[in-house]
Amino acid sequence: MKLSTKTRAVTLSAAFASTLALAACGASNEGGNSGSTGAAGDSQEQLSGTLVGAGSSAQQAAMQGWTAGFSSLQPDVTVNYDPVGSGGGREQFLAGGTDFAGSDAALSEDELSQAEERCGSDGVFELPDYISAIAVVYNLPGVEDLNLSPTTLASIFTGAITTWDDPAIAADNPDASLPSTSITPVHRADDSGTTKNFTDYLAQTAPDVWTNEADGEWPLSGGEAANQTSGMVSAVQAGEGAIGYADESQAGDLGIANIGVGGEFVAPSPEAAAAVVEGSDVQSGRGEYDFAYDINRTTDNPDEYPIVLVSYHIGCISYDDATQADLLKAFLGYVISEDGQQAAADAAGSAPISDGLREQAQTAVDAITSGS
Repeated sequence: MKLSTKTRAVTLSAAFASTLALAACGASNEGGNSGSTGAAGDSQEQLSGTLVGAGSSAQQAAMQGWTAGFSSLQPDVTVNYDPVGSGGGREQFLAGGTDFAGSDAALSEDELSQAEERCGSDGVFELPDYISAIAVVYNLPGVEDLNLSPTTLASIFTGAITTWDDPAIAADNPDASLPSTSITPVHRADDSGTTKNFTDYLAQTAPDVWTNEADGEWPLSGGEAANQTSGMVSAVQAGEGAIGYADESQAGDLGIANIGVGGEFVAPSPEAAAAVVEGSDVQSGRGEYDFAYDINRTTDNPDEYPIVLVSYHIGCISYDDATQADLLKAFLGYVISEDGQQAAADAAGSAPISDGLREQAQTAVDAITSGS
């Protein structure tokens, strides 16, 4: 795994619809909290105050896990997190409305200039703290095992394939009894990091069919649209023949397709998601603490699942308010710790970050400070 730097942005909305109360992490990280165990909060300074974050709805289940583990360490610290979606979270952070953002896509070039205005010369951090497979979810009674090659999947979402008994789907599933049910592709209506990762996969693996660039906003007309992860899952559940894409942890009882990789069909799993990130490169040319990955979508290794989202925590290296800096430093120290990553895995089925990613992230956590 190569470690370098990069960030990318997302647009943010201003509404706070729901909050998750997270007791912020157990440590001010004075002298540098190693974050290697996550249990050090018992011996570190007890903090009090409130952090405000917003963003990725895919992170919501993980946030709940972090909350539960966190509250016993720092009971007087609350983190309010609005799962408004990645774009909305980035927008609120860049506008100064939140202390941090959760985003399933890194900051864009345009957003980086906004981040400089928000954070000053010390810059921003982007930490890949949550890794999860994006499942292709479907509602097709009687079809419990579904294989989809990249070209077939792209053809479904462009509308070129319209029924489930199409010859291309049949070729991927020679032993399946496929109905003539019409296909209803469901896409996200909001600006979504999950959409950005999904369209990036389609663009890289089926460029002759999917001719659009990766985008957090769905680029095509037609199909059905749904807001946030919960809306996506509900829409697919509600319509027989529907197909969509969502964080695997929130797929519920929907069918989950196996995706073609290197001549085989691979099911999403935390292990396969982590493996593809380990085989990918960190983008270069960004700030010292900006860690954004170029995921290897075209892998031919069947141990890797390429439709994966790496969800980031985005914040400033320097804050005017020393209390906010200490709270965020403590919170993120817990998030990247082994205990914090296990809490997210238990709650969300995510893949714990590697030791290399933890060490990388720790450098940014240690650098968070107050500019006052």
